[in-house]
Amino acid sequence: MMISRAIQLVIPLADKPGTLADLCSVLGSAEVNIIAVFAPEAKGTGMVRVMVVDLEVARSALREAKISFSEEEVLDIELDNRPGAFAELAGKLARAKINIRYAYATTAPFARARVVMAVPDVTKALAVLK
Repeated sequence: MMISRAIQLVIPLADKPGTLADLCSVLGSAEVNIIAVFAPEAKGTGMVRVMVVDLEVARSALREAKISFSEEEVLDIELDNRPGAFAELAGKLARAKINIRYAYATTAPFARARVVMAVPDVTKALAVLK
């Protein structure tokens, strides 16, 4: 398992057609590669979370497009793509009484899994998981 701190962008988006496409177009036009996105269902305005390869360029592109955003520190975890791997990770945090506020993940066949996880105390979670 590889684990590190990461910063993701948190962007409020209206729940209507085209808003996510517009956001992705702004980043794409700035040559910013999106490596993870979490866009949960929302009524009204939702918070989309995006991890990118080049945070500085993404910040500039969003500011230039007048898209408001904030930043959030999260855990960026790469783990084995096998049954039970996520359960082991979550179990370690549970035993240390660390709440997982939310997580999202992706994988591909024969590849490692990537998990983005928000916890109240990133430093404590890193110590528990390393």
